[in-house]
Amino acid sequence: MEAEATRDKVPIVGPVVASFFQQLVTMTGAKTVFEMGSAIGYSTIWWARAVGEGGRVHYTDSDAKNAEKARRYFQRAGVADRITIHRGDAIELLSEQKETFDIIFNDIDKDDYPRVLRMVPPRLKKGGLFITDNVLWSARVVEKNPDATTKAILEFNRELYKSKDFETTIMPVRDGVAVAVKK
Repeated sequence: MEAEATRDKVPIVGPVVASFFQQLVTMTGAKTVFEMGSAIGYSTIWWARAVGEGGRVHYTDSDAKNAEKARRYFQRAGVADRITIHRGDAIELLSEQKETFDIIFNDIDKDDYPRVLRMVPPRLKKGGLFITDNVLWSARVVEKNPDATTKAILEFNRELYKSKDFETTIMPVRDGVAVAVKK
């Protein structure tokens, strides 16, 4: 998967961040994960392995080819029975969920990060983790004249830290990972 991601320029979290996610699941005992923006399913497999038997991971992607590639990877990895595949807009898919989750992982189009933040609290269990990738955006978040996408990430970071719903830390791993615990 890593070779395919490199060859085809598919963004993945990579093994260091994925291992960190696995540690978070182990520490919290999480059993349900809703992943927003799954591409070919790289992080989905890590989540599925971490939640173990009886756990459930929700994969989301709007691209049919990505979803089909991911499905094949899930089968090869032996975790397909732990994953529900949803095709469509991740924000809409999250809004349709009736259950609450132990972890919600946000890795969609960065311009939509502020919208995600408004949707997550009622769909996350108390003590659950809201995890967001790319919050340092290759250090563009410190530029003097940020573009629109960087401004969206900056807004997200500010609002996440100000939120009364979460206690937040940004980990400077790879491209920055925000880990927020729901109060």
